[in-house]
Amino acid sequence: MQWLVNAKKLTWRNKLMLENWILTILVSVGVGSVLFLAALFMLLRNNAHANVFWNELVLEKITNFVMDQSKEQRILNSVSYNAIKGDPESVLACIDKYCSQNEWAMNVGDEKGLILDKIVKEADPTVALELGTYCGYSAVRIARLLKPNARLFSIEFNAEFVPIAKEIIEIAGLQDKVTILEGHAQDIIPRLKTQYNMDTLDFVFLDHWKDRYAPDTILLEECGLLRKGSILLADNIIFPGAPDFLKHVRNNIHYECTHYPSHLEYMKAPDAMEKAVYLG
Repeated sequence: MQWLVNAKKLTWRNKLMLENWILTILVSVGVGSVLFLAALFMLLRNNAHANVFWNELVLEKITNFVMDQSKEQRILNSVSYNAIKGDPESVLACIDKYCSQNEWAMNVGDEKGLILDKIVKEADPTVALELGTYCGYSAVRIARLLKPNARLFSIEFNAEFVPIAKEIIEIAGLQDKVTILEGHAQDIIPRLKTQYNMDTLDFVFLDHWKDRYAPDTILLEECGLLRKGSILLADNIIFPGAPDFLKHVRNNIHYECTHYPSHLEYMKAPDAMEKAVYLG
């Protein structure tokens, strides 16, 4: 009988050890999870690259799958439901609110938007060109400041963005001032004079692929689309950065440059815009 008693004691001890082992694992996993989440929070808060990665490649993909629609469609829905039709300021405020409180998006944003406003007013363009329409935020921002009979041509290669941008621009009541050209900038720029009857450009806003800033600027020069006094304004000079463009315009006797420090759209991370005035 003693062996039975000993066996029961051993079983009880093993059970207690197993329970303690499981409890230790659960506590470790719990503490590890909390530490991981805390580290992730600090990383997202202090690292713009990590923040954009998290928003664009994780949260956005999950939300797209759950809601069966793109982030850009959700931005359009917000504008359709909340903005005042025919009021550009209402459209801009609606997009800024959505992108700062709900989903980050690559608009120029409200802070750098003030710099854009300043340069557009300074240029007072009759013919303006935007490279990178996206959802139409900056097109609305530019077009609302144009004088009568002035035009903005905006180039966008993503076919999914084009109808969304057109609808947002229409909600803002600016469809008569903005023409969206679908395709790649390097294919459309050489046709601007012949196909769209352009002489020269008064203002150019660069906000498309950053590695295309420099080659597309050079293409504008080669196609004779820049005149003395034409103003180029480039976004995201620090994040993600456009070093080839900066090298081209800052080390060029044909440009006079001004640097505008700011922050990445809807974040606290440093960013900047660069104005380059073509001197001919």
